Parts: sequence; C-alpha cells; structure tokens
Amino acid sequence: MLHFELVTPERLVRSEDVYMVTVPGTEGDFGVLEGHAPFMSTVRDGALSVYRTSGGAAETVTVRGGFAEVSDRGLTVLAEQVDAIDLGAAPRQSRPADIA
Repeated sequence: MLHFELVTPERLVRSEDVYMVTVPGTEGDFGVLEGHAPFMSTVRDGALSVYRTSGGAAETVTVRGGFAEVSDRGLTVLAEQVDAIDLGAAPRQSRPADIA
C-alpha cells in the first residue's frame, strides 16, 4: 500500500494507506503507486483521484495549486487549498430546489 498525505497550510486533511493516487501536475496528470521512484512536481488546480483498492471507485478531491513529493515514505501533496471531496460511490444528499 502507498502512504498518502494531503496537507494544506491550515491542517492535515488526510493521512492513510491507499492503492493509488492520480495527481494533476502542471506538466500533466501522473499516477503514483507503492514503490514509485522519488519525484517532485508542482500541482495545478484540478481533481486528485484517490483509489483505496485496485479496481475500486475513485474518491475525487479538488485541489488548488501546491506541490507533490513522492519519497520512500509515500506521497505527500501540499495543496494551497482543498475545495471539495467527492466520495464517488457514496450516496449524495439532494437539496430541494429554491422556490422563486
């Protein structure tokens, strides 16, 4: 398993072991699995996809800017901001439409 940490200037958002993470790098999206070679990249605004299991549904986290570092300890994404987390297959709450 790959150890993944998502951090903002305000707090540690996530620290867990996952199967794979796809990161929106400024040079293009890249995937990180356990055993990935050391790597560092800037992160563009976009969707970070977290896969807890092989073949499982991805959880999408919307990030704004930052840096990603892959080391022997795993993947750390230092995001300037985390906007939204979409749990993929999790049920969603619906809101009633506003009445004009």
